[in-house]
Amino acid sequence: MGMSLAVKQAPAADRVYTHVKQGVLDRRYEGGTLLTEGELAEAVGVSRTPVREALLRLEAEGLIRLYPKKGALVLPVSAQEIADVVETRLLVEEYAARKAVPAPPALIERLEELLREHKERAAAGDLAAAAVADRCFHAEIVRSGGNEILSRLYDQLRDRQLRMGVAVMHSHPDRIAKTIVEHQEILDALRAGDAEAAVGVVGRHVGWFSHLARGEVR
Repeated sequence: MGMSLAVKQAPAADRVYTHVKQGVLDRRYEGGTLLTEGELAEAVGVSRTPVREALLRLEAEGLIRLYPKKGALVLPVSAQEIADVVETRLLVEEYAARKAVPAPPALIERLEELLREHKERAAAGDLAAAAVADRCFHAEIVRSGGNEILSRLYDQLRDRQLRMGVAVMHSHPDRIAKTIVEHQEILDALRAGDAEAAVGVVGRHVGWFSHLARGEVR
């Protein structure tokens, strides 16, 4: 009995998790918002048990803090958190770029495809789709190393940065063109088998975020 119940529960908890996470990432739920279990159960159309399960997962990821009997507080993004995320992304991505050389042809092909998609979406003014192509480009390089744990950690970092980055993209429209140029440089360095050049571009590319964040947040 307990078993079949757990199986039925999983999709409901996943739906709540996705609903809240999307809301936080695209800033529909701003930092400082208090979400109640009842509201969320109603919004997603599930009972409260899966809501609780989803909120525990989100708390573990550092997006919310749970207050018994009150609900879940969406945590505001601090300057420190942005600095921590950027520092960790640099560690992971510079390591991954170095490890990707010599780059297998399949990786180069996939990155070319993602860059093409990024350009097309940006040209069409579809910022959300451009952002997805951007994320996939980075994740593909990290995944090419074959380390599952690192890939999972990286995906979580990108989620957190996305939450910080939505506002950035709207306030810096010129950034999209720069991003595309830098992705092209990363691709060229990997194709040429130049690990140092790849690491250098990745450092500049990801590091840009921390300068911006420091200026904007503090």
